[in-house]
Amino acid sequence: MCNLYNVTTNQQAILDFTRALLAQIGNLPPSLDIYPDYAAPVVRNGEGGARELVNARWGMPTPPQYLKGVTDGGVTNIRNPKSPHWRAWLSIQHRCVVPATAFSEWAGEKGAQKKFWFALNDNQPLFFFAGIWTRWSGVRKKKEGEGTHDLFGFLTCEPNGIVRPIHPKAMPVLLTSQEEVEAWLTAPIEEAVKLQRPLPDAELTIVER
Repeated sequence: MCNLYNVTTNQQAILDFTRALLAQIGNLPPSLDIYPDYAAPVVRNGEGGARELVNARWGMPTPPQYLKGVTDGGVTNIRNPKSPHWRAWLSIQHRCVVPATAFSEWAGEKGAQKKFWFALNDNQPLFFFAGIWTRWSGVRKKKEGEGTHDLFGFLTCEPNGIVRPIHPKAMPVLLTSQEEVEAWLTAPIEEAVKLQRPLPDAELTIVER
């Protein structure tokens, strides 16, 4: 499960890659580590069809059967989009792409785990996770109380040969071309879900351990 990723880029690079027209995130730090429940940039199809770069909170609403108490910490990684809980957010209006330049996974025995960072190559160019988003009202943290939040999560798939030795359960769905980003944001869902596949081994590398 990917619960930490990094964005080392700028707004203009994200806008150019995704053909987004609007940016509503303020200043983007030159390097940003993003953990669950943090605010992070996403690109989505806004009202009226204008593609926009906005901030959202990482962690989609939890399926009700897994909730304990009134707080909902959210689900960061989505493995089975065919589940009735996730199908409602697979429409074009709820799809998004999440910019990143590296993601991490932990490996090793408890108490002696090591963190591994993965990127497209040593230069860590921009890519995107295939994501979904929704506007949600509820209690994220008790100290915050009830509120309304834009939330997102991203799809995972079988790990490729680079990730599998570190994390054998899953890896994020990575989109590395403008054509793939465009397909995820605009294609009929029957076509879009074909992007839920491991990135070829030759297109991913370990950049830090």
